[in-house]
Amino acid sequence: MEASRQESLTLMIRQKALEAGFSLCGFAKASELLLQGKKISDWCSAGMNGSMDYLCRNLQARSDPSLLIPGTASVIVTGLSYSNAVRYGGDGLPVISRYATGKDYHEVVKAKLKSIISFIRLGEPSASARAFVDTAPVLEKAWAQKAGLGWQGRHSLIINRDIGSFFFIGIILTDLSLKYDAPYEDDLCQGCRKCITSCPTGAINDDRTIDARRCIAYLTIEDDNAVPDALIDKMGGRIFGCDLCQEVCPWNHNIHTNETPEFIISDDLASMTADDWMNLSPGRFSELFRRSPVRRGGYSRLKKNIDAAFPFSSDRKEK
Repeated sequence: MEASRQESLTLMIRQKALEAGFSLCGFAKASELLLQGKKISDWCSAGMNGSMDYLCRNLQARSDPSLLIPGTASVIVTGLSYSNAVRYGGDGLPVISRYATGKDYHEVVKAKLKSIISFIRLGEPSASARAFVDTAPVLEKAWAQKAGLGWQGRHSLIINRDIGSFFFIGIILTDLSLKYDAPYEDDLCQGCRKCITSCPTGAINDDRTIDARRCIAYLTIEDDNAVPDALIDKMGGRIFGCDLCQEVCPWNHNIHTNETPEFIISDDLASMTADDWMNLSPGRFSELFRRSPVRRGGYSRLKKNIDAAFPFSSDRKEK
């Protein structure tokens, strides 16, 4: 494809991504990510993945997208903000990570990515393109940095100077050659360590990785076991995920809230009381979280988290 056509197509894809509702869109040339592949391999060898064995499979494909999808030439990376103005929890109520108070991001982001792919195929009918949202061996954060979306913060997440770190990453792998953005090389965390010092369980490593075995998000979502007694009093009432490392980040202060209606907290969830949570039934769980990421852990897992977290809520302490 000639250079002018590449540039024109790239510009149109970027515009389509913004029209689809994405906050960010960047482009990177597909290649093997040797350093990032070594880093995740070392992380897995140290056992910091906990029980998430799937993260340590297909390591070579994780670092080289052409092994996942042969013929991949370009990586299209999108970012979709979920920074809600209304947050749920606290003051006697359990805390749910803000990414999970709306509809399942896998469905929302995938649908938007597919609209971009449909647009690409209008002009390039023979183009190969596949969408991925946190469900395949793709190093999303590494590609986001390569595509110029931002830098990897100390809390391991990508930070964009305009929208912070509260955004979902979506990936399209395609065989089209495009015009590529410059990788984001600056580290604007500089000497800040607020995320590290604020983590209640000490889960953030100095090399910008997370020890999942101590991370509240892992303990309340991924781990099949009950939260260890030694960490229960550090949960702060959290029953699904933890945003603390992002909430203290200066780059998440004074940012625009998202305009994606699917991520706005539902009226049903917003109206839940402490008694409602303590008496949560399987049927009510299904009603509340039918299209939410919370459903992935299931009712029994969430009920265990509620029982563990509530003794440390202000409401229960007063009783």
